[in-house]
Amino acid sequence: MDNIKISIIIPVYNTEKYIRRCVDSVRAQTYPGELTEIILVDDGSTDNSPAILDEIAASDSRIKVLHKENGGSSDARNRGIELAGGDYLGFVDSDDYVSPDMYLHLAEAAARTGAPIVQTGRTEVAEDGSDMPDIVEIPAAETVVGARDFLFELLMHRGDSSFCTKLVRRDLFDEMLFPTGILNEDFYLLYHMLPKAGEIVSLPCRDYHVYYRTGSNSRKDVKDKDYFPRVFTDIVVNSDDVRAYACGIWPDLDKVSVRFCLVQRLDYLLHIPISRMKADNDFYRNVCRYVRGHVCDSLTNPYLTGRQRLYLMLFATSPRAIRRIHARLRHLE
Repeated sequence: MDNIKISIIIPVYNTEKYIRRCVDSVRAQTYPGELTEIILVDDGSTDNSPAILDEIAASDSRIKVLHKENGGSSDARNRGIELAGGDYLGFVDSDDYVSPDMYLHLAEAAARTGAPIVQTGRTEVAEDGSDMPDIVEIPAAETVVGARDFLFELLMHRGDSSFCTKLVRRDLFDEMLFPTGILNEDFYLLYHMLPKAGEIVSLPCRDYHVYYRTGSNSRKDVKDKDYFPRVFTDIVVNSDDVRAYACGIWPDLDKVSVRFCLVQRLDYLLHIPISRMKADNDFYRNVCRYVRGHVCDSLTNPYLTGRQRLYLMLFATSPRAIRRIHARLRHLE
């Protein structure tokens, strides 16, 4: 496939401080402009973002702007997909930004290999502009990863589930779009899409830049001790779904999917405010019940680290006490 057309979809909600940087980084791509369209979806912003988007679009014929009522990031992305005319689709969060060659690298790999999904690496950028530790691993060279193996890496927390680092062939969205009402939507859609995709090409570069700002959906303000982003409950719910889904297709992923369920619950327990660890919190109680019920798995699962085993065993016995000790060690109390 030569000269593929790409559509880059950017959902926008109250990011007037960051949207110009984001869109400018997409407009500055070295991939041919005549093969690129940029779709900006204003998701009912109440700041100056809508006016900024209209101003930007007036100066660039490649840009389409859609203003809609607030429905969340997934709904905004889905509306963008409806408008997209590209052979491949990409997504950028409006507070993030991309390197100039990102879509050139991705589109060339897609054209060369015919892969339905191509991904680049990413960097994590703190609010003060400093680099943060890497969250996902990138290969040393361009690598083709089969669907089963890619899911294995996701279940080991080594892979990247974000659609923002990827170009995805348009037809993969024909049967399923981003789910609404959850915050872990990329992960959910990706593992449901993997069997149809068959494989992913992963590139050895870091072209996408994730900007961590206080106040976004999944990034906690450490000054608010009682704030608990909903993403920590969503990751638990999704872990059960992915285990059932993965094992229905690849039964040999059972142990690693159990590991994933346990680690997601451990993440929940390490972040839940102590004030919410109460008997009337049914979700919290179910998490504790699951951890206690899988003590044997915590001890024997080959994919857990020693540190994870220790924390899981401690939380299985005294969750509030362990959470309090952990908070003091991290200076969160």
